[in-house]
Amino acid sequence: MNPLTLATLRLLGDGAMRSGEQIAAALGVTRATVWNAIREAESLGLPVRRLRGQGYRLEAAPAWLDAGRIQAALGEEALRFRIQVAESVDSTNTRMLAAAADGTPSGSVLAAELQTGGRGRRGRAWASGLGSSLTFSLLWRFEHGAAGLSGLSLAVGVAVAQALAAAGADGIGLKWPNDVLFQRRKLGGILVELQGDALGPAAAVVGIGINVRLTGRVRAQVDQPAADLAEAGCSADRNVLLAGLLVRLAAVMERFTGEGFAAFEAPFRALHVLHGEAAQVLLPDGRALHGVVEGTAGDGALLLRTAGGLMRLHGGEASLRAAASVPP
Repeated sequence: MNPLTLATLRLLGDGAMRSGEQIAAALGVTRATVWNAIREAESLGLPVRRLRGQGYRLEAAPAWLDAGRIQAALGEEALRFRIQVAESVDSTNTRMLAAAADGTPSGSVLAAELQTGGRGRRGRAWASGLGSSLTFSLLWRFEHGAAGLSGLSLAVGVAVAQALAAAGADGIGLKWPNDVLFQRRKLGGILVELQGDALGPAAAVVGIGINVRLTGRVRAQVDQPAADLAEAGCSADRNVLLAGLLVRLAAVMERFTGEGFAAFEAPFRALHVLHGEAAQVLLPDGRALHGVVEGTAGDGALLLRTAGGLMRLHGGEASLRAAASVPP
């Protein structure tokens, strides 16, 4: 994204009508540059209203991310985090993983207005739109090794669901191992990537993407039924929402350090929309397993009761879906 596009949109963020001349003068660019910025904004799904002879106005301007506002919303917790906001990145997780390898401290956060190469689990793409999503990555360092972090993505899911509920969202659920749902439609996703030795210190990069107010353009890119926070009754400013998520995530990370996933097994089960239901699990080799979801093991593995007995499945190897029934 051209940096001038976001600068133009920020000028239009108060909803006032501004002429191309006014915008060009404020930014020190030509009117042709402004026109190109408006075109790019429209291509990214933002509704810009044009009135001949009057100028441009941004309809329903989002609350643009601002590191200072996020820090202010963190209050007493602000010293625990280092906030960076990028206008456009390929993937916040990719950037944060590189920063982690360079020694960036725990509590570092990278949020992006636009993510052009967002990644989901098993290499899937994560679609997001300018100002319509909240996408960020948090780096958290653990003294124990990666072997002790099984189930972390499920604990993160609990933190996200609790933070969204505190922000006013109603009916939030989770689907093993990394989906955040509203009315069983995809509201957000979690991608936890680890660095470090199995037994030594480890770094976890927790990537989270949440649909705030989806445009038609972004909905068309999502390959499954999608929902956004506006539908769930949450209209929180994205800066305040991010601060609330970070505070809740930090509390969960600290508890996970001492107690592991066992401390979150019960709250995850209460939020899991498929608990006790018939389900289908797709394996990487194309096979499909059918059974009833019985819960999760102490390491976060899914427990599926099949005709052949109880099976343990891990997030890296399986994809869980609802099923109408369990074959005999």
